[in-house]
Amino acid sequence: MYNDDKDLQQLKKRIAELARKSYEHNIYTYIGFLSMAEQDAFYSIEQEIRGIPYVMFGGNEDCERQMLRFGSAESLGYEEEFPIACLSVKPLIEKFADELSHRDFLGALMNLGIDRSTVGDIFLQGKNAYLFCTNNIAPFIMENLDRVKHTNVRCVAEDAAICVPSKEPETVKVTVSSERADAVASKVYHMSRNQSLLLFREKRIYINGRVNENNSYLLKKGDIVSVRGYGRFIYYGCEYETKKGKLSVLAGVYG
Repeated sequence: MYNDDKDLQQLKKRIAELARKSYEHNIYTYIGFLSMAEQDAFYSIEQEIRGIPYVMFGGNEDCERQMLRFGSAESLGYEEEFPIACLSVKPLIEKFADELSHRDFLGALMNLGIDRSTVGDIFLQGKNAYLFCTNNIAPFIMENLDRVKHTNVRCVAEDAAICVPSKEPETVKVTVSSERADAVASKVYHMSRNQSLLLFREKRIYINGRVNENNSYLLKKGDIVSVRGYGRFIYYGCEYETKKGKLSVLAGVYG
């Protein structure tokens, strides 16, 4: 995981190397699951490797952590699936299981000593969890992940399309003074404008995968806004203007 500026610079160098390797050797190259900050680091050097096709994918359309792949069927002449596995983590005896959080499952995984980049998003369904990880690390996790907090668990491979289907976001309507990102985010997540502004200053707002410090940015229809610690929504646009000059806007909020 890349935690500081030095690490992010190393990540950028690694990304550039993989892009060149894909182009020079006509092969697909991959870099493990990237956080939002790490994805932003990639976008900051996107122009340096322009012309080399890439795709980001995390296991399904709802994933925030994404694996980066260079190469395409058009440029290489063949297709190749992302090396991503889906695993279920379920209590051995559900009625005796703890109420487990995302943090509990992630902590159990990190206690195995694996690199954070090998694990993507974790989705909770009741007392079960479904996680995306690299194909290479999947056998190790299935063999060694047998306990989460005080709950004994079993871990097996699953079909992601069946167990973790993409979900449609919940449509919400809010009234705002303008389509500024801080105004919409504060209404969607029921926070004050000052709280929203602080999130921008702390670089916790991402719009279309890129960190955004401009709280006065005017959202456009289709923009995807990720607010670290709160969630993610897609902006559907303005529905109408009220008699008092306010805007009624729609957003699709992901659970």
